[in-house]
Amino acid sequence: MSEVDIMALNAAIKQESQFIGKMMAEINKVIVGQTEMVEGIMMGLLTGGHILLEGVPGLAKTLTISTVCQSISLDFQRIQFTPDLLPTDLIGTMIFNPKSGEFAPRKGPIFTNIVLADEINRAPAKVQSALLEAMAEKQVTIGDVSYKLANPFLVLATQNPLEQEGTYPLPEAQMDRFMFKINVVYPHKGEELEILNRMGSNDKPVVNPVISKDDLLRAVQRVDQIYVDNKIKNYIVELVMATRKPAEYGLSRIANLINVGGSPRATICLYRAAKAHAFLQGRGYVTAEDVKAIAYHVMRHRLILTYEAEAENIKSDDVIKEILSQIEVP
Repeated sequence: MSEVDIMALNAAIKQESQFIGKMMAEINKVIVGQTEMVEGIMMGLLTGGHILLEGVPGLAKTLTISTVCQSISLDFQRIQFTPDLLPTDLIGTMIFNPKSGEFAPRKGPIFTNIVLADEINRAPAKVQSALLEAMAEKQVTIGDVSYKLANPFLVLATQNPLEQEGTYPLPEAQMDRFMFKINVVYPHKGEELEILNRMGSNDKPVVNPVISKDDLLRAVQRVDQIYVDNKIKNYIVELVMATRKPAEYGLSRIANLINVGGSPRATICLYRAAKAHAFLQGRGYVTAEDVKAIAYHVMRHRLILTYEAEAENIKSDDVIKEILSQIEVP
């Protein structure tokens, strides 16, 4: 791509992405801080990537998701996952109509734009299987008929890292379907005081829609057009390959800490998420900094560490940090 093309694309993306600032302003009326979570949800919307939010209760995960939906005029459904949840509670079922003498589908709450799967790890395997079809295929099967889901369709799941009693750990195949795993953390002292000032009364701020669903879908097409140089593509591939064969990349000291590295889906997610991150910055091209900014979100749930790593209390983020410091930036 010529320099003129990049300049023209950069100008177009800068123009197209102006709504991001307006959206952030509306969201910040309600949400204090939590920039990583808000930007992660936006990147999910711009790429169609599902997101897993992990954090203790009370960190505004549900409030953030509903606020983002209000700023775009998207349909939103919250589903509380429990051990007695059935697949039909999620996707719907066939209902007999006595007048016509036929069965007709009654669609479940998954037929929406954004599904908040609250405490996703509390539901059993059959429910996870039904959700996995929706996440992977953007469709669900009721009876013997498959139905396409809305566009955009996004699963934003939450799980609590503390209470593990009565939970069903998500299978690795399902974890791999999430583009991001975002660790939601406590606010700082100043943010906590601002939360108290805002939420200590019954007067709640009104969030106004900034863009329409059609505007969002146009932005999704624009994100696809963002330029990624071959050097950046190679950098992405090198990062993922280093999780599979660390010793070949001068990472011998972490070789015995990784049991399973990132899959090709990790490579694709790094590529697409880096484009979305560039769009949030108003740029028409991807830099290595874009890749680094989203690397933890994309890879932390895809690396399966060894027992030795667990014994030494080494987390995925520690391994990713080591890889990012070792792999040469183009």
